[in-house]
Order: sequence, then structure tokens, then C-alpha cells
Amino acid sequence: MKKVLLLGSTGSIGQNTLDIIRLYTEEFLLVGLQAHSNEPLLLQNGAEFPHALLCLSGRRPDSQLISYQGGVGILQLIEDSRADIVVNGIVGASGLGPSVKSLECGMNLALANKESMVLAGSLIKHLASVNNCRLLPVDSEHSALFMLLENQRKENVSEIILTASGGPFRNKSLEEFSSISIDEALAHPTWSMGRKISIDSATMANKGLEVIEAQQLFDFDVDRIKVLIHPQSYVHSLIRTKDMALYAQISEPDMRLPIQDALFYPQMRKVPWTYLDLAGKTLEFNEPDLKKFPMLHHAFECARQGAASPIAYNGANEVAVDAFLKEKIGFTAIADVTAHTLEFDWFKQHNTVDEILESDRKSREIAESYIRTLKT
Repeated sequence: MKKVLLLGSTGSIGQNTLDIIRLYTEEFLLVGLQAHSNEPLLLQNGAEFPHALLCLSGRRPDSQLISYQGGVGILQLIEDSRADIVVNGIVGASGLGPSVKSLECGMNLALANKESMVLAGSLIKHLASVNNCRLLPVDSEHSALFMLLENQRKENVSEIILTASGGPFRNKSLEEFSSISIDEALAHPTWSMGRKISIDSATMANKGLEVIEAQQLFDFDVDRIKVLIHPQSYVHSLIRTKDMALYAQISEPDMRLPIQDALFYPQMRKVPWTYLDLAGKTLEFNEPDLKKFPMLHHAFECARQGAASPIAYNGANEVAVDAFLKEKIGFTAIADVTAHTLEFDWFKQHNTVDEILESDRKSREIAESYIRTLKT
């Protein structure tokens, strides 16, 4: 049995992962569960999977059944679990340390935490290589690209194309953006996600992070990466080969497909929830409007600049999204805060986790300072 450690177990990635483990009880042994603050659900899942060690990282747990706590507890859980594969579904930059620790322990990494690659792509790839670990993307777009590129020689690929649903505001006029409410921004038309990633989808910062992640994962120049709005969310990514042919991965928008592909890799099994019949379906594709979605523009610029710019982009965005959800700033100010933060010097290359985290801290400090000057 393959031993699985699940980080971010009470979020959407975590709960979808548990659906797969329930289906394949003879294939997988769940050896650990981590949650940030949802102790009741963590305990419920722990009772269902009694072999799993439990960690609550965001606060002191009330139950004595939870043996690990805090950020240090996550790292100790990883070491003690002796997992074969870690599913990292932690949201945000706090997922970087667990990704590094998993690879240092020689564990394969099913990566849904895109920030690990955005902040430290070179380091993550180096650790995977020296520790002989597989790095398996779980984002639907990057999983699709991973599978497409597995079946095509990289030198024959001229560009990669990420699709985006366009979020809840793809048809809203720019003039209406200043009055967007929190509830409107959280109402994603296709995917069921957490609050932070739902806001990122509404601003298209999520797609911006995915552009940087794709650049890092697949070693493609950013000018060979494109984004298309595809409202139906059936086509998850495409590659264009030198002969100008397009190859696409097409499936129902269900995260259990890329998660299961990562868990079973290099094998492949039927996913019973995701059969897609294309008969009668309409597929639309459009260019993104960068005036409406400047966060996507900023991401491409950060990918071109490299160095610490992606770190600053992510840190400023996380701070700005939190401020928006707390009604401290308006929706359009998320991009303003990020743009202001990126005006500072982010040209230094980083080689260690400490250097990366220092730039992350600096970017958040700049963003928080700027937010204090704004009025909602």
C-alpha cells in the first residue's frame, strides 16, 4: 500500500483527496492529516482513518488526539509519517516549508500549493532531483500540461496554453469593478474553492500565479506561455507543437482527476466521477482583458523579470486579498497594492529558504504599509 500524507486536509483539495482514498482502500494507507484551524473536521476524518497522525497548525488543539501543532508540528509530522507521497494542499506561502521538508525526507510531492513553485521553483526542482523524488502537479492546468508533455518531446512544443474560466466577472464592465462586493467575488461560476483562491480567481491573480508556476515547472520561457479565457472549463490546458497542431486535455472540471493521476502516477486508473460527453457542448475561447484583470499582466511581468519579483507578487497579493476580505480595501485595490509593492527593488536572486522568506516578509510589510494609506 502507498502511504499518503495529506496537508490541508479540511480544504477542497484535502476533501477531494479523501474521496479517492475511500475509493481505493486497498491501494492507499493514510498516515497523516494536517489542518489549519478546522479541528472538528480534522477529528472526524481522523476517526475515519485511524492510522493517520493528526496535526492542527493554526492554533492550539483542544483534543488530545491531535499530536502535532503549529508550523513546527507540520514539519515533524512529515518526518514521523514516513509517507511515500505527500499531497500538499496548504494555501499560500506557508506551504513552502512543508514542500521543502517533504522533498528533503525523500517523499514524492503531489503539489497543489502553487506558491511553492512561485516562491522557490529552482530550489524545489533541485531538491526533487537530488533526493530522487517525483514532483507531480495537482493544479488542473499543470496536471494537464504534465500529461500532455509526457507524450510529446519538449523540443517539438512551441507554446503552452493555460485556460481560465474568467471567474465571476468576465462579462462585467470595467466601470463596474469598483463596486464589486465580497460575496460577488466569492461566487465562482465553475469551481468550489476556499475564500482566498476564489478571490484570486476573481482578480485572475490565480492564473497569474499559475503562469509563473508553469514557467518554473516546465522550464518554458514566459513568452511561450499563453492564457485563454474558456468559460466552460472543460479544456484545462493545451500545447502547440512546431507544426502548429494543438493538443488539449479535456475533462469535467473535477479536481479528483488530477489528484488521482498524481497519487497513482505513473499508473492510470478510471476516475468514476468525471466522464465527459462532448455531444451538445459548446467550447468558447477568448483573450483575457488585461485592463480588467491587471493582476494577470503583473504576473507576466514578474515572470519576465524573475529574481524575487514573483515572491513580491505573491506576498503583496496575499496581504491585499486578506485586507479585501476584512473590508479594509476595495476589490480594485488588490491590484493597486500589488503594483505598488512591485515598484520596489526585487532584482536579487535567492538561493536559500531564509532569503526567500525574508523577501516574502518585506513584500508583506510594504503592502500592509500601503494599505494603511488607502480608504475603502
